[in-house]
Amino acid sequence: MAFDNPLAGEIWASKYRFNPHDGEGDATVEATWRRVASTLSLAEDPALRSTTQARFLEALRDHRFLPAGRILAGAGAGRKVTLFNCFVMGRVPDDLGGIFAHVREAALTLQQGGGVGMDFSTVRPSGAAVLGVGADASGPLSFMDVWDAMCRTILSAGQRRGAMMGCLRIDHPDIEAFIDAKRDPRRFRNFNLSVLTPDAFMAALEADADWPLVFEGRQVRTVRASELWRRLMQATYDAAEPGVIFIDQVNARNNLDYCETITASNPCGEQMLPPYGACLLGSINLARLVTSPFQPGAELDEEGLSELAHTAVRMLDNVIDLSRYPLKAQEKEAKTKRRVGLGVTGLADALVFCGVPYGSDAAAALTGRWLGRLQREAYRASAALAEEKGAFPLYDPAILERPNLRALDPQTRELIARHGLRNGCLTSIAPTGTTSLLAGNVSSGIEPVFAYSYTRKIRQPDGSTRDEAVEDYALAVWKRLHGEAPPPEASFVSAQDLAPSDHLRMQAAAQRHVDSSISKTINCPEDIAFDAFQNVYREAYALGCKGLTTYRPNAITGSVLSVGPPPEPKLAPRPEALDGATYKIAWPDSAHATYVTINDIADADGRRRPFEIFVNSKNMEHYAWTLGLTRMVSAVFRRGGDVSFVAEELKAVFDPRGGAWLGGRYVPSLLAAIGGILERHLGGAAASPAAAEPHAAPGAPPLAAAACPRCGGFDLQRKEGCDACLSCGYSKCG
Repeated sequence: MAFDNPLAGEIWASKYRFNPHDGEGDATVEATWRRVASTLSLAEDPALRSTTQARFLEALRDHRFLPAGRILAGAGAGRKVTLFNCFVMGRVPDDLGGIFAHVREAALTLQQGGGVGMDFSTVRPSGAAVLGVGADASGPLSFMDVWDAMCRTILSAGQRRGAMMGCLRIDHPDIEAFIDAKRDPRRFRNFNLSVLTPDAFMAALEADADWPLVFEGRQVRTVRASELWRRLMQATYDAAEPGVIFIDQVNARNNLDYCETITASNPCGEQMLPPYGACLLGSINLARLVTSPFQPGAELDEEGLSELAHTAVRMLDNVIDLSRYPLKAQEKEAKTKRRVGLGVTGLADALVFCGVPYGSDAAAALTGRWLGRLQREAYRASAALAEEKGAFPLYDPAILERPNLRALDPQTRELIARHGLRNGCLTSIAPTGTTSLLAGNVSSGIEPVFAYSYTRKIRQPDGSTRDEAVEDYALAVWKRLHGEAPPPEASFVSAQDLAPSDHLRMQAAAQRHVDSSISKTINCPEDIAFDAFQNVYREAYALGCKGLTTYRPNAITGSVLSVGPPPEPKLAPRPEALDGATYKIAWPDSAHATYVTINDIADADGRRRPFEIFVNSKNMEHYAWTLGLTRMVSAVFRRGGDVSFVAEELKAVFDPRGGAWLGGRYVPSLLAAIGGILERHLGGAAASPAAAEPHAAPGAPPLAAAACPRCGGFDLQRKEGCDACLSCGYSKCG
């Protein structure tokens, strides 16, 4: 199968294609589907594997069912990775040893490809007494900085960007600092943030009452609920974070409330989970199920939706038994409750095909109908699996009295009463960002189409971005059928055309048929009045949404997508003379010192920022990479904006031959030393400890030993004027 657009092929090649260094990998996307179908069928009885594999493969073909990215990338790849996208970590203890033990657990989870969510409400507030050591507590935000640094380190060692969600209850004494944290664009760059908001707070807000800030049952102080809410809304208005989770609504409508308490969310908000809960996702592509697109009789193939739902539940249930788990506690949680998150993508495109404008009453009604069908068939599939393989270990017949199950039709409830359920929770709506691009850029999850032709920022391995022109799947289908004839404006609704109330109407219609939650962003115009903006959240609560994330264009976060061609970067002209500073690095690996010069330029408001960097040394061994480094970094500087990430990325570079001690601190490479200089320069420091006399780290290989360019070993010897490796036989002259 050829991809519909170059971006889809690039997404497959970079994220989901199995391409090992040795042996055969995925030559085509069909090979990827066969790999996934074959692997997931291994959880079946041997007599059923062949037919089940064929059934799974048929569901995957033409991107009709999209397992989440960790499944596509990891199933059958032989890698030590988890097939679960995300986890909520355990309860963070309020002691130093326990906190760092949980940092380690999160690091292991991120290392295997799983995102993590944490509730930091259990950490004592800043300034509280720490008994036994005569000190004051630094508070949860200081420890979140530790998680953030850890995630950045894990990111530097792998290809997948780490993802974390940090939650804090709105009654925690440090809530104001948490609310304002993302105003600093340099802080918590690897975190999404959400405020856990109970019903009691919303009642206090309605009554304009005081609100107590407490820790472990002790009231620290009180604030006006309306003032705290306004502060939260202002931060979200200005910086698009924190989000809001209506945590009591989440627990009240949780199928498994009899055996768990939900404490936090996964990074994207579609799965609210208990401690060590796991997030296992897959989406049915509604855009591929519409018959006769753009015709008067266009409709969704609901029988096909039912069939796919049964197959998808079985596939996801098998993943639970086949996946690796970073922690034993995560495995126990997953296997005793067998929670899955089956959802949809391509909803907006399916509505376009049927001639129904997204956000309208008709669209909300169709969304409710389609997702109601999906929910019903998912429960029936799970009941059938329970009859065949057994119910989940913590199944209790009282689950039938939970709100999601009480709303089911009598026939489905009877099946559950007779056989039980294989899975404690079944439905969730994930963001499906890259998997939707893989499927030809169908609309993502239940989001509207952002724009039918737009520019997407693609993050590169070095942290930079490039622009890629993208065309929506529905528009591509229209052009195949009708050429350059203009599409009907009434149904080709984009995010730019919608009011926040239109978004809420769709989210609320979907939430009624979703066990867990929904990853969705309510787009708000930049000029929306503040009072109207904060009322969006109050309306969401009244409509029964479990959480809410909004986005209003702002100077802090920028945007991932932009309509129209990418603007040409505005590069500042170089003045004839610039002020700057030169720093000296004496590195053990080099016979000559390295000099780093950073020149600054003044912005219109008089603030200085770096404009260019030069790295000079008499040692010509470094010439090529220092020239390339200075040209690229200088280009980043000249485009302006926050450039602190450059220092962070350089500081994360490790030299396999070992680092050195500079000024009493271990520096893992010469590049990291340059990153440290840049960091200090950005902070305004005049002197650099990098000028101190260095020495090699104990236990590291001698720094003079060169690494073999073929095998990377340190057995390179020079004979007769030629370098030769004793380990692999490499010869520079051979």
